[in-house]
Amino acid sequence: MTTQASNFTGNIPKLYDENLGPCIFLPYARDMARRVAEIAPGDVLEIAAGTGILSRELKDALPDASHLTISDLNPPMLEVARTKFKEREHVEIRQADATALPFADAAFDVVCCQFGVMFFPDKPQAYREAHRVLRKGGRYLFSVWGPFEENAFGRIAQQTIAGFFDADPPTFYRTPFGYHDVDTIKASLGDAGFHRVAAHRVRRDVDIPDAAHFARGLVLGNPVAEEIRTRASADTEAVIAALAAALHDAFGRDPGRMTLNAIVLQADRD
Repeated sequence: MTTQASNFTGNIPKLYDENLGPCIFLPYARDMARRVAEIAPGDVLEIAAGTGILSRELKDALPDASHLTISDLNPPMLEVARTKFKEREHVEIRQADATALPFADAAFDVVCCQFGVMFFPDKPQAYREAHRVLRKGGRYLFSVWGPFEENAFGRIAQQTIAGFFDADPPTFYRTPFGYHDVDTIKASLGDAGFHRVAAHRVRRDVDIPDAAHFARGLVLGNPVAEEIRTRASADTEAVIAALAAALHDAFGRDPGRMTLNAIVLQADRD
C-alpha cells in the first residue's frame, strides 16, 4: 500500500472518524450498505475499511445470517473500527493489504470498498485480488470521489493549504480526487476478469454543522497534517482557521450546505 495510507497514525484516525465521517463519509456509507444488502450475501469482505464507518452501516443492513469481515492495512484505523462492534456481533477484523489479500480463493459473495481504491499503488493488482477472493456470481462494489470540480470542499482544502507555501505545497488531496476516469477504471476491471461493469454517479447535498470542526478534520484527519508539519514555514492552527473561513465563504455560516459527488462502481465475477 502507499506511504499515505500507512501514515494514518497518532490522532489522525480519531479526527478522521469524528470530524470528517459524519459530513462526507456517512452519507455514502448508507448508500453502499443498501446496495450490498440488496444482494443478500452470505459472506462479505470490506477492504480499506478505515475506522469502520461503512463497516457499521454494513453490519446494520446485512441479514443476520451474513458474515462480515472488515480489513485495512493500518492497525490504528482498525482499532477505532473495533470500538464500533460488540463482541457478540461476531465481526471479523483483519489487517490486510488490498494488493495481497490474506484470504482463500472464492471465499466471499461480495467485496466492497468505500473511498479506498484511490490509495492503492497497484490498482490492477488490487482488482485481481478482489476477483480472486470472490465466488462465481459474486460482486465487487467500490466508490471513488469525483474530481475537484465536483467536490468543492476538496478543492478548497487543497488550494487553502497550498496557499501557505511558496514552493513544494502538500499534495495529499490530489490522491483522493485524482482517480475518477470511468473508462480507465472499467478497462482495468475488465482486464482483471470482471464483467458487467457499471458506474453510478451519486450526488449528496449535506450540512456542515461546524466549519471549524470540519476544517480541523480536513487538516489533521489525514496525512496532509504530516506534510504540513514537515514544512517549517506553516502554522497548522493558522491553516485550520483559514480553511474554516474559506468553507464559510463557499458554503455559508454554520450550518453550511455543500454538494458531494462520487462514483460507485459495481463489477460481477462470472
